[in-house]
Amino acid sequence: MIRQQLGAYRERVRSALIAAFQESHTPHQIGLSFAIGIFITALPTLGTGLGVFVLLAYAFSWINKVALFSSVVVLNPIVKPLVYLASYRIGSVLFSPEPVILFDITLIDAAINIMRRLLIGNLIIAFALAVGGYFVVRRLTIEYRDRDIEIIEVVLEEPRTEER
Repeated sequence: MIRQQLGAYRERVRSALIAAFQESHTPHQIGLSFAIGIFITALPTLGTGLGVFVLLAYAFSWINKVALFSSVVVLNPIVKPLVYLASYRIGSVLFSPEPVILFDITLIDAAINIMRRLLIGNLIIAFALAVGGYFVVRRLTIEYRDRDIEIIEVVLEEPRTEER
């Protein structure tokens, strides 16, 4: 009787642990959530990116909030100036050194030329980081879940009874 109760309790604990380690989001959804977050974070949103995150998180149930918001940790204020510098360099390679003159006002024309280079380069970097981030996070999620399942199976493996 006690052995049956312990077996039933052990099975409930095992089921609860397995359920706790099963995510409601697929590795694809987690990777895509992170990629969207990286894309938005890499853009010069002037602080509105977090508001966009909140809107996306509530508008789409498939978005993993932790993955989405973790992109801010990856592209933090220390890293973002490097992203902007690289963005400007990439934009400068793509556009001719001849400035675009729209208003015949030096300051405004210079600002337009700088922003054009920065934004185009930034879109390229944001896209590249998002694609790379998707594949890395998707793979890490799969590996993490495989490892956790193996650990759970080892911990919860049936105890071997020795013949006496």
